[in-house]
Amino acid sequence: MPASAPPVRRHCAPAADGVPFKALVAERMRQSPTFVGSLAAHALALLLLWLLLPAPARATPRHHVEVAAPDAAPIATPEPERLPEVAPEPTDEPVVVDANTPIVDAAPADDAGSNDAAVDAHPAGDLQHASGAIGLGPTAGGPYKGRSGRKGQGRTGEGIGAQPSIDAALRWLRAHQDDDGRWDCDGFAKHDDPALPACGGPGNGVHDVGVTGLALLAFLGDGSTMRSGPYRDQVKKAVLWLRAQQRDDGLFGAPVAHDYVYDHAIAAYAMCEAYGLSGYRLLREPAQKGLDHLAAHRNPYGVWRYQPRDGDGDTSITGWCVMALAAGKHFGLAVDANALQTTAVWLDTVTDASGRHGYTAAGQRSSRKPGDHGSRFPADRTEAMTAVGLFARFFLGQDPAKTPAMPKAADLLLQQPPAWDEAGGRVDHYAWYHASYALFQMGGKRWTAWQRQLEPTLLKQQHRDPKDGNRFGSWDPDCAWGEDGGRVYSTAILALCLQANYRYSRLLH
Repeated sequence: MPASAPPVRRHCAPAADGVPFKALVAERMRQSPTFVGSLAAHALALLLLWLLLPAPARATPRHHVEVAAPDAAPIATPEPERLPEVAPEPTDEPVVVDANTPIVDAAPADDAGSNDAAVDAHPAGDLQHASGAIGLGPTAGGPYKGRSGRKGQGRTGEGIGAQPSIDAALRWLRAHQDDDGRWDCDGFAKHDDPALPACGGPGNGVHDVGVTGLALLAFLGDGSTMRSGPYRDQVKKAVLWLRAQQRDDGLFGAPVAHDYVYDHAIAAYAMCEAYGLSGYRLLREPAQKGLDHLAAHRNPYGVWRYQPRDGDGDTSITGWCVMALAAGKHFGLAVDANALQTTAVWLDTVTDASGRHGYTAAGQRSSRKPGDHGSRFPADRTEAMTAVGLFARFFLGQDPAKTPAMPKAADLLLQQPPAWDEAGGRVDHYAWYHASYALFQMGGKRWTAWQRQLEPTLLKQQHRDPKDGNRFGSWDPDCAWGEDGGRVYSTAILALCLQANYRYSRLLH
């Protein structure tokens, strides 16, 4: 018989066999020291793990409220009211618009119907200038606000009515524009009526970019843009053609002529105006690239000449470059201010005490081509460089009251008024264009005297016989540079002459 077990204090219920549970566990632990060590190690590891792990982030309570709107019928937003588009006038009828005939322009609209989907409109807020001009784009303030006269008020200026003559010239240009938008300098006669005598007067085909730019400037000057106006389609096609001619380096056209930079500068000038006045944001890049090419072409610390950075400069091409830069600056494009400053220095350098502005040196007359060009058009019978320089000075911000050379230059221009004197070699459309704009800026008696001579001269020489249908509205290129630009050049630049009293506002008034 086994010995009886010692008495045990019962703090818990006995096991089933009568042995206390704690005693049983203690016995098992004495028999299993390895188990105890393992249990302690695991406990310690769990404690360390709990201490090392970061406490879970407390979730931030979020309040979410849903409001169910009552069922309602959708509200349709009405389309903005658009004014009717003005259709171009027929090209085969005599001019019937007189100085008092109002021309209603269409409201600015998206480029519906464009043959180029890449051209898009930008909101007016994309550009910084406001416009009060009817039919012009959102930036037609400043020097461009004068074109609000397109409705009829002030179109005849301070002289006799010239608007019918301008309309006739624009109709001729419209009739002789290629379908792709170009004006063909030497091949424009393909648009003539074969039953009538041909126009004649071709120019040099290397200048298609330049004469297309001039024609585009004439349509823009009359108030049409890519958005509105009676010549909206002509403007749009010309812009798209010029854009298609632009190379990666920004040059419009190709450098095939020794003086190709003239064509580029005129095209860049026209593209900047088309961009700003029409308000198409995708024209910003070609306009800016055109200006960038001029910046790359200019001589360092100097002005422009035929070849890029050749260390030379001349007043003639520099004048066109200034106008392109001035247009670009007004419409918010990037322009190197140093170029305008060096141009001002250049003009002072080439201006003599009489106010005459020289071609490449002080008081030097205009250039002439080799051969008999100089004898047919003597350089001393024109003040072309003085006209270019005086016009440029206004857009450089100079004031005649503070710059003595400017009134002197204006008086020199009046000594060579417009006269269609072929025998005397005095026909110089280039000089008349720049002088007209320079003297309009001068204003007063000087402008009145010039306009009274200019308008009768041009109106008398313009082809206005309806029976002469192919030439109707144009001018013969019997001028100093007519062999280069031809009939398109003469018609475009003389139409621009007649627009001088409203194409730009007076900058100092």
